[in-house]
Amino acid sequence: MTNIQRVRPRTIIHRFTPLQRTLHWVMAVCILTMLFIGVGMASTVAPKYLTLVDIHKPLGIAILILAVIRLAVRLRYGAPALPLDLPEPMKLAAYLSHYALYALMIAMPLIGWAMLSAAGYPVVLWPGVWLPQILPLNPSLHTALWNAHFYLAFLFFALILMHVAAALFHALIRRDGVFEAMASVSTHAETAPAE
Repeated sequence: MTNIQRVRPRTIIHRFTPLQRTLHWVMAVCILTMLFIGVGMASTVAPKYLTLVDIHKPLGIAILILAVIRLAVRLRYGAPALPLDLPEPMKLAAYLSHYALYALMIAMPLIGWAMLSAAGYPVVLWPGVWLPQILPLNPSLHTALWNAHFYLAFLFFALILMHVAAALFHALIRRDGVFEAMASVSTHAETAPAE
């Protein structure tokens, strides 16, 4: 009599973990808020400018902390595989855009912090709580970092628009489960035989 191993169905993980999905959507709100605040800061000299700056600084640090946590969680739990029938150029674009988004989520707040340090401005999280300066006072370095922060914000915004467009493409046209992987609610469960 041969020894036959019984094949039992197992659930394949097609979705990010609840923690990953929560971090994604919380950060999406924070980053969009930050971008609109940045636009407001760049387009006004009215008294509300100082209010926007007071929100911009701690929100940037919150995004930095969340991004580091999110990266650690991503390294720990990974991500669902992309559909097998997704063309290779689209897979490459997905991987590269995610690397760029993670890089900017971490780099933008660090550049902002460094820029303020080089100008001698404090990063106040809330009254009485200041972050240390990470660069010495240097006006020319402040200008270079300000320019980098300003222009990278446009790149960040463009990447976010591409990310949203790709999500809608997967949700509405391909309907391949990629959007559902990060959606807050699953519409179906899939099973496959164990290997």
